[in-house]
Amino acid sequence: MIGIFDSGLGGLTVTRAIRNRLPTADLIYLADSAYCPYGPRPAAEVRSRALACGRWLVEQGAQIVVVACNTATAAAIELLRSELPVAVVGMEPGVKPAVAASRRGKVAVMATSGTLASDRFRALVNAYAADVEVYTLACPDLVTQVENGALDDDQTRALIADYLATIPDADVIVLGCTHFPPLTPLISACAGPKVTIIDTGPAVAAQTARVAERIGLPNGSGTLRCYTTGDPQQIAPALANVWGEALPLTRVNIP
Repeated sequence: MIGIFDSGLGGLTVTRAIRNRLPTADLIYLADSAYCPYGPRPAAEVRSRALACGRWLVEQGAQIVVVACNTATAAAIELLRSELPVAVVGMEPGVKPAVAASRRGKVAVMATSGTLASDRFRALVNAYAADVEVYTLACPDLVTQVENGALDDDQTRALIADYLATIPDADVIVLGCTHFPPLTPLISACAGPKVTIIDTGPAVAAQTARVAERIGLPNGSGTLRCYTTGDPQQIAPALANVWGEALPLTRVNIP
């Protein structure tokens, strides 16, 4: 079984990529909605929540834990790998492929404030984008829109337009938060056809598949179980919008 967690619904985009890559794997998804969003929270709190979520997934039988959250990866990936008795797959903004794809040397990264302020992100920029101009856009309002299931409304369009107006010359946009891939059609329409959009979800799925092969993860029946630390009745409609169909959702308490 593969366990996947995020602060909210954004990690479903990674879950979709993993499902496409490993259709027979049994998946368990945890949205830590009671603490969403992670972005503005102190790094110590994010580490604490990430470890609690990871441990809970292992208790449910996960043999791989996927941190489907850039903020949690930046704050806690080393901790999780040292504390959890299973393989841990993390993710980070696709700065390296963005630099390779850029024609003008102008790259924008849309992410949370926690990701953009992290040492891990600074190391990425220093390693791969020393000769490139990197614009950073903290977009907390877009996280809220996705959590509300507002993937294609006027307010979401207006927010995206306002954010992108600050980086008119960027020719590559990195989606550095798992909440943003569902907004790709709006982001692409606003940015224009000459701007490349980078989503690292498929790369995370590919790495998860490699880890699954390495540890000999057995084939399952392709099940997906979804849990939240928040209110399922409040979250379920937005989950259906993000996933594309309704999914059973169960509440859990993870102190």
